[in-house]
Amino acid sequence: MTIDMGINTSDVIVIGGGTGGYSTALRAASLGLDVVLVERDKVGGTCLHRGCIPSKAMLHAAELVDGIAEARERWGVKATVDSVDWGALVATRDDIVARNHKGVEAHLAHAGVRVVRGSARLTGARTVRVESVGTNAAPGARSDRAPDGLTDDAPGVHDLTARRALVLATGSRPRTLPGLQPDGRRVVTSDDALFAPGLPASVLVLGGGAIGVEYASFHRSMGAEVTLVEAADRIVPLEDADVSRHLTRGLRKRGIDVQAGARLLDAELLEDGVRARVRTARGETLALTAERLLVAVGRAPVTEGLGLEAAGLTTDERGFVVPEDWGRLETAVPGVHVVGDLLPPPSLGLAHASFAEGLLVAETVAGLRSPAVDYAAVPRVTYSAPQTASVGLSEAEARARGHAVDVNTMPLTAVAKGMVHGRGGVVKVVAEAGGGQVLGVHLVGPNVSEMIAESQLIVGWDAEPSDVARHVHAHPTLSEAVGEVFLTLAGRGLHQQ
Repeated sequence: MTIDMGINTSDVIVIGGGTGGYSTALRAASLGLDVVLVERDKVGGTCLHRGCIPSKAMLHAAELVDGIAEARERWGVKATVDSVDWGALVATRDDIVARNHKGVEAHLAHAGVRVVRGSARLTGARTVRVESVGTNAAPGARSDRAPDGLTDDAPGVHDLTARRALVLATGSRPRTLPGLQPDGRRVVTSDDALFAPGLPASVLVLGGGAIGVEYASFHRSMGAEVTLVEAADRIVPLEDADVSRHLTRGLRKRGIDVQAGARLLDAELLEDGVRARVRTARGETLALTAERLLVAVGRAPVTEGLGLEAAGLTTDERGFVVPEDWGRLETAVPGVHVVGDLLPPPSLGLAHASFAEGLLVAETVAGLRSPAVDYAAVPRVTYSAPQTASVGLSEAEARARGHAVDVNTMPLTAVAKGMVHGRGGVVKVVAEAGGGQVLGVHLVGPNVSEMIAESQLIVGWDAEPSDVARHVHAHPTLSEAVGEVFLTLAGRGLHQQ
């Protein structure tokens, strides 16, 4: 039976409970606003349930497998991997996700955010109709902060009104290719690859961006034969060209067949896999058979059924909702804001960028002065083996913007800790010529995701090489290679000419 709950009013309505949505809700509630968060699935969104967190858990397992191989082959440790217990791996992954999910729910409850479970459709600039399966007020939620009439476990139709702001945070879905219908077994997207049955013996990955590279790396660590196909002339095409080159070298050294500048001609489903033809960069036709084809060709914003037109909103030709004011992430309709994957570039479609966007919007709605998100200073990471991490401009971008630049690179194996790891890698810094501002830092190698924070501060604070060179890096560490590059750019290098 449909229950008409009437009009329920709150300060802020957030549609979508992923990283952008729940960060907006938490910050807004902490500033004294009453908030309703509408989510049709589970709070945490793609990142928590189908992306960042479960995939990184699995990549950690892959690191352990690789470490055992390195221990045996390089260090004389007589260890072997008999097999991978897929069920145990999945159980650990799912436990990590479940604990994080409970944590997000607890934070929302403690903040007094009322979570309405259901599908939202805009009915006006700041009005929303929700077809709900009930509200989700976790234990400890302060019900006095909830809108009048919105009670726990009341399924039906809820008409909600926002006094101050409506925030759109509906996220994205994987793009697919014509003629490739995912079935969750032979053809999978990045969303369902985590939940496909077992470990395949062979995988064809379409898409050489961060997601495709990570899945290619994971499956190779688990023993699969992997072919990685990217239509652009290099993998991770948004990164610096030297990052792409070193990453390609590292993946090929591990036995991954990287085919850049290639495209899928056709694919045929078999009983136990896929048969495909790929046109290579050389114009040759490569015939491949794999147990699994993983489509990782990007993500599309989710706006279907959202009723944007009722609020006077439109999308661009790619489906993004474009803010009129990037400093407030506010659309042309006053009081309607956008965060996360609905935003077009320069937003990055990264979970940590959406956290910053959520903070910005919540503080703006609360009347605070909040700095705009500096997307150039947001780090980008690919969690493959080897990893990549970067922040700021690539060399090509810097030159295209008219900068005269000084560039310095240093292999990680030039420092003692890099020799210990023995897995290659490089540090590259792009700075304005003559000792000017650092424009970009680019890393490839083991654990560089944990090394990028320093570089983020360097780029974000407009530092110069001489500013960095006076700070001493610990020895022996991989990060001292970063320090050495800045010493060299400042004219004080010890280990480079």
